[in-house]
Amino acid sequence: MSYADTLDRLRSEGNFRKIPQATPSAGLIDFSLNDYLGLGARQDLQEVFFADETNRRIPMTSSAARLLSSHQTEYEKLETLLSTLYGNRPALLFNSGYHANTGLISALASEKDTLILADRLVHASIIDGITLSRAPFRRFPHNDFARLEALLSREHDNYSHIIIAVESVYSMDGDSADLETLCALKSRFPKSILYIDEAHAFGAVGVSGLGLCRGLQTFPEIDVIVGTFGKACASAGAFAITTPTLRDYAVNRARSFIFSTAIPPITCAWTRFMIEQIVGMETERQHLRSLSGRLAANLGQDSPRYITPVIIGSSNEAIRISTQLIDEGIKVLPIRTPTVPPGTERLRISLSAAMALEQIDRLTDALKSAINQ
Repeated sequence: MSYADTLDRLRSEGNFRKIPQATPSAGLIDFSLNDYLGLGARQDLQEVFFADETNRRIPMTSSAARLLSSHQTEYEKLETLLSTLYGNRPALLFNSGYHANTGLISALASEKDTLILADRLVHASIIDGITLSRAPFRRFPHNDFARLEALLSREHDNYSHIIIAVESVYSMDGDSADLETLCALKSRFPKSILYIDEAHAFGAVGVSGLGLCRGLQTFPEIDVIVGTFGKACASAGAFAITTPTLRDYAVNRARSFIFSTAIPPITCAWTRFMIEQIVGMETERQHLRSLSGRLAANLGQDSPRYITPVIIGSSNEAIRISTQLIDEGIKVLPIRTPTVPPGTERLRISLSAAMALEQIDRLTDALKSAINQ
């Protein structure tokens, strides 16, 4: 099939994508972003940061990969802060969550005697890391830890390492993994490497906003924690909390770390500043919980989530409803195959602490009206 034929097929299925034009922000309620704490437009924080003359002198570019860069101070300061917040475990920066997952998974699973067991709904970056590793893998049904236990029991003696890859908060469904059960499985199967992506949890939930892993008594059982700065943290880049051995291994084997020009030092400084604010933003996190509760109540759902899917089941219908909502000043974008499995095409509602409860009511009223047309 030619490239043009493929594009025509995508159009007919309602799965053709294009980069959207800028949407006028005046009067628009935007439920499409991952700005969970509402910090993306906080100019007051930018003004405080740039009022410090020292910050204005930080280089805007690294001009090299981290292993070649002469500008290491801001990277080390940010990694030191993260290490302190995560119980003095070592941290390593990456350019994005995608770079972190593809680089770490492919590096850790590069040996032929490694098996990867991944939740069926893990992010595409984890799947791409698995593909790059060329290691054997199995995908267990979403949050089905009985099935995971069966796989571990069957395969544990056949491999030197078994990587268990999950997300703490899932990006498309907004639900959470049972991390305590996962840690218990890790302790029962000592060859396991527990790998948890906290991209959509960091900043928004947990002790000091550090995600769902940090508050667990079994936190030391988790081998790799990945978090990102481009969502609740209102910056760019990502990090991994690991063990000393795995950090050194990643520095020497993770190709996305070794061969990528590093994020700018100024970005590291801004991220560090933002994290220092975020750890104390319990008021914003409580408001986010309140918004989640209102949305769940309005939709008749039992489980409040700041990421809430409304399953439509048709790409074209999801586009129709999204377009109608935008006409009414409400931005909720359609999520289609292959981002989600066929038949689960949806609208993804993403909440922000900058929103008001009344805006949740406006969303749900408009959504119900559009669906019923």
